[in-house]
Amino acid sequence: MSWDFLLTAFIVCVTPGIGVVYTLSTTLGGGLRAGLWAALGCTVATVIHLAVALGGLAAILLTSAVLFQTLKYLGVAYLMWMAWAVLKDVGGMSISPAAPLPAGRLVWRGIVLNLLNPKLPLFFVAFLPQFLPATGATSAMMIELGLAFTMITLLTFVLYAGLAAQGRTAVLGSERIMTWLKRVFALSFAGLGLRLATERA
Repeated sequence: MSWDFLLTAFIVCVTPGIGVVYTLSTTLGGGLRAGLWAALGCTVATVIHLAVALGGLAAILLTSAVLFQTLKYLGVAYLMWMAWAVLKDVGGMSISPAAPLPAGRLVWRGIVLNLLNPKLPLFFVAFLPQFLPATGATSAMMIELGLAFTMITLLTFVLYAGLAAQGRTAVLGSERIMTWLKRVFALSFAGLGLRLATERA
């Protein structure tokens, strides 16, 4: 496993996306514990997508326009709902202090949110082979790279959760900052949804 792969994987993971926004918003709303459960859920979804890619199902998704579009628009609808829920401070998507949600619900929401992104298994199919030898590549090598990517994903989400938890007290103490954060997170989820809507297989 090369340093090129590790550095590239870290850059990919640290770039704000659905998992990062969900982890940050959950940490601000429920604290570090909630953020860590959210990070775990997003990572579990990454493992599932990796298994899909390794199983060759990504190729089916790539060639089936109906399946791809169905999954894509379910993801878009879910992201738009999350944008509305954050903006309106509704239930589990509120970033205001509230009673802690069960760990299972936080994990499940992270899994669903990332599973509804059909580009992830296609990303694995396109990304991982670049770091395999031109000849003699094996499934074991692919799995090794995938697991390394998964660990980097988890560590990155945990880092984001930790940073959000550090600044949580100051953020929650300012009504003005909270108002703007709700707008930023809502726009982030909506923007991710719109970007997903324009994706093509």
